[in-house]
Amino acid sequence: MNIDLLKQLCEMPGVPGREHRVRKLISAEVDGLFDEVRVDAMGSLHCVRKARGSAKNPKKVLLLCHMDEIGFLVTHITKDGFIHVDPVGGFDRRNLFSRRVLVCTDGGDMKGIMNPGGKPIHILPPEDAKKIPEIADFCIDIGLGEKTHEHVKIGDYVVMDEPFIEMGDKLVSKALDNRVACWLGIEAIRQLDRTGAKNPYEIHVVFTTQEEVGLRGARTAAFAVQPDIGFGIDTTLACDTPGVPAHEAVTIQGKGFGLHIKDSSFIADVDLVTEIEQLAKANGIPCQRTILARGGQDGAAAQQAAAGARAVGIVVGTRYIHTVTETIDRTDLAAARDILAVALATPLLAE
Repeated sequence: MNIDLLKQLCEMPGVPGREHRVRKLISAEVDGLFDEVRVDAMGSLHCVRKARGSAKNPKKVLLLCHMDEIGFLVTHITKDGFIHVDPVGGFDRRNLFSRRVLVCTDGGDMKGIMNPGGKPIHILPPEDAKKIPEIADFCIDIGLGEKTHEHVKIGDYVVMDEPFIEMGDKLVSKALDNRVACWLGIEAIRQLDRTGAKNPYEIHVVFTTQEEVGLRGARTAAFAVQPDIGFGIDTTLACDTPGVPAHEAVTIQGKGFGLHIKDSSFIADVDLVTEIEQLAKANGIPCQRTILARGGQDGAAAQQAAAGARAVGIVVGTRYIHTVTETIDRTDLAAARDILAVALATPLLAE
């Protein structure tokens, strides 16, 4: 597997509305894989691969792979140079203490540290030690004091500063959600080329913007494409860890890709679910069905665009999601790539 590409994708900063650097990386990577590549008004990258073979009036299949990671935008800088931020995406405040961050500015990226305001543990009253600060209580220090104003402005963005690592059978990063999908959108097409399979569809792989704040790029992209079949490519929960009941695990790592049936945003097409599951079984690709109690993904945008589409989610179970230690299993990632490549070469929902 091309793990180096996943590492590059995960370590490239890009929060909602600031995905340009991720898009530039993907644009270079997909050179030659598609027949058409363009950028829309929302900043999503549309990549089109025309149907191969003799199909007349081929169906349009849309893969939605969001580029953004959760992060922050700068909202205020104190006279002493402490930076206040507003979140773009959902954070668990318990995981924000004493974090190294990257403040991304027009002049370059600047190292920083994030901590809540207030007293250190040595002088903190016991009752206050039990409280979890609000995000508004956290501030960032880049070590420049008053000179911070010369480098940072309102609207600059901030991401966590943690390296991608390989850990046994696992891959760990602060941005697997959702650079996993970006990787899959590229590598599934490469898999088609490696196997020599013909795609009977007009394939649209769209690397979307602003998913973490409401599927925004996917909605406009899906409306533009108006697909017949849509795939929402994303991570999902893998709560197969201590302290979580088995019935709330969502996925189990190492058991294959997730065939996503339902979340707060959509209910997958049941016939498409059945066909994908049968394809996985026929090709020896490990698969597990998934339902997420809360949350949404870009597949909903494909399903609801214009007159609607048949849609399903292909997901990779991720431990410790929305933290700097997001973790996936290599075999699950490979399974997601393989089922996408097979599905794109198979006439689904044939009448």
